[in-house]
Amino acid sequence: MVRLLDVYKTYENGTNALKSVSLRIDDGEFVFLVGPSGSGKSTITKILTSEIKPTSGHAMINGYNLVTIKESEVPYMRRTIGVVFQDFRLIEKKTVYENVAFAMRAVGAPTKMIKKRVGYVLELVGLAHKAKRFPHELAGGEQQRVAIARALINNPKMLIADEPTGNLDPRRSLEIMKLFERINSLGTTVLVVTHERELVDDLSKRVVAIDNGRIISDRTGGYYQE
Repeated sequence: MVRLLDVYKTYENGTNALKSVSLRIDDGEFVFLVGPSGSGKSTITKILTSEIKPTSGHAMINGYNLVTIKESEVPYMRRTIGVVFQDFRLIEKKTVYENVAFAMRAVGAPTKMIKKRVGYVLELVGLAHKAKRFPHELAGGEQQRVAIARALINNPKMLIADEPTGNLDPRRSLEIMKLFERINSLGTTVLVVTHERELVDDLSKRVVAIDNGRIISDRTGGYYQE
């Protein structure tokens, strides 16, 4: 669950990144956040992951108040979300299995539970047969699938994907979006931040468009058209 109400964000250099942004995403939704470079997409992502705080307004995610959240609460909040980045961010010296298991080990999960959960998510993303491979042995689309599996490992309520197909060709990009659809069908809320018009148009989902720090459209079925 995401609630942004009249959110403003002004950076120290004077840039007004967000201007009166209000956005509601309910549990179980699949939403695209689209807009040109510099429109405010990344600022919203950073607020939702508690990397930065709004200058003013109200912001909540999964029951956590992102305006008043304490530093000690942030790790617990982040366990309720999984984040996927454009550049994969895999650990090169660890296998696929170890990359995915790493997040569970970090929170002290028992080995038996880790083994079961890693097996499940690797099966979900179609990489169970490559558990012992290293990142450099995988194609770009496969590396992104590992990153998605890692984001899902602690069973988050919500998945946030920030330009997840930026380094992939159109075919692999569509495969990743279909995977997000499947993950969403299993109950996980999905927010995909992208500027790739073709991908958005291929899936009939809710599309929130932002430009110059303001939400200019919120509708279902394709990229915003002026």
